[in-house]
Amino acid sequence: MVLLAAALCTKAGKAVVSRQFVEMTRTRVEGLLAAFPKLMNTGKQHTFVETESVRYVYQPLEKLYMVLITTKNSNILEDLETLRLFSRVIPEYCRVLEEGEVAEHCFDLIFAFDEIVALGYRENVNLAQIRTFTEMDSHEEKVFRAVRETQEREAKAEMRRKAKELQQARRDAERSGKKAPGFGGFGSSGRAVATPPPSSPTPSSSRRSRRQHQRPPSGSSKALKLGARGKEVDSFVSKLKSEGVDVIAPSSGKRSSEASKVLPAPVNVESVHMRVEEKLSLTCGRDGGLQNMEVLGMIILRVSSDKTGRIHLHLSNKDSRGLQLQTHPNVDKKLFSTDSILGLKNPEKSFPLNSDVGVLKWRLQSTDDSLIPLTINCWPSEGATGCDVNIEYELQEEGLELNDVVITIPIPSGVGAPVIGDLDGEYRHDGRRNVLEWCLPVIDAKNKTGSLEFSMAGQPNDFFPVHVSFVSKHNYCDIQVVKVTQVDGDVPVKFSSETAFLVDKYEIL
Repeated sequence: MVLLAAALCTKAGKAVVSRQFVEMTRTRVEGLLAAFPKLMNTGKQHTFVETESVRYVYQPLEKLYMVLITTKNSNILEDLETLRLFSRVIPEYCRVLEEGEVAEHCFDLIFAFDEIVALGYRENVNLAQIRTFTEMDSHEEKVFRAVRETQEREAKAEMRRKAKELQQARRDAERSGKKAPGFGGFGSSGRAVATPPPSSPTPSSSRRSRRQHQRPPSGSSKALKLGARGKEVDSFVSKLKSEGVDVIAPSSGKRSSEASKVLPAPVNVESVHMRVEEKLSLTCGRDGGLQNMEVLGMIILRVSSDKTGRIHLHLSNKDSRGLQLQTHPNVDKKLFSTDSILGLKNPEKSFPLNSDVGVLKWRLQSTDDSLIPLTINCWPSEGATGCDVNIEYELQEEGLELNDVVITIPIPSGVGAPVIGDLDGEYRHDGRRNVLEWCLPVIDAKNKTGSLEFSMAGQPNDFFPVHVSFVSKHNYCDIQVVKVTQVDGDVPVKFSSETAFLVDKYEIL
């Protein structure tokens, strides 16, 4: 048997669905089907007609015909058996045997036809097998979906349990007359509660006032200050304020997302001054797991007096995480490896005056989750009306104090502002960039955990990647210059130093 084509056509010979199993042009198929009604004999339930080149085997189906076009030398009994199978397949996908219904399910029918016939020859299949093949049912997929639904239910139950614990702790604090905990504690109905330095004013605003994005007052801003005096914002931020965009001004007087790029200059700078700089690059998966973490550090020396040019820098390296250390080519490597002292190879020479010289570099690269200084857990849960997003942070390196922390979450555009639930710290909705910025002035051992909950329309993938930025005056790797001495006589030299731990890239994909 060589089956040329299988088609559903009207009584006038118009093709509704046609599947060719050998190489045939569309004009050829339409011509054969158009000639079919003129050759057909009436009064029989199903039969066949022949021409000089092909044979039509057909069966009426209400207003349509199921037609098989075969060669003349094919087995008519096999043709009739194949025609019955085709006729039984069609009601599986079409509720009524009409032209519109067939056209709507044409692709389903074509897929089923391909399971019956391959390259013009009948496959040894029955109706149940065709149904299984076209549904492409997978037991492994069902198991995966069941496990995922169970995990989502457990996560929602855990979120509800934590929310009840937070509310109970807040009520207990109110009954005892104590102030409700702030950033590391439980928050208070979406209100931002902070513990600033004694000399700084504390901002306090209700959830409603934060959502309305009111125009800021014309007077000076009384934002939370962290050490440095306030500075005037640049012209770009001023334009944003004039347009009614709420801009949170952190300690550096710049936008929160730029706070980790700038640190205040030290007040007292000695003739020997050192900068210890570290930059963090980190990438995590949204389901957990550290993909890559790299910390690059450097000690930069600046000498501003001839009297203090010939010196030794005594280091204290208490880090046990397998750092890769590299000294400047002009530094005595033997002295450094034996005594942890940075000095020039030629002790008669002095360090360059009034220029920054990198004397030591180090690098730490790892995929160990326990080395992440600040972990972020973003958990969107899709519901009937949108997504409930719960974000938590936890400080793992308790020796660090992170300032001006900004956690930036992308949000869908054109769906309005998010509805904020429980909140530790402050938030800012930037409709221009379609992001939600969670701002935390300080994260340290006293407030090492916190959470943010909000709801809005969207899908879980809309809230990734999450970006994090912060700045710290304590370095991540425990390397410090503890003493500076003259080359001749080991006389102590007075020195000053500053430390900066910055974020180059921190994202949760």
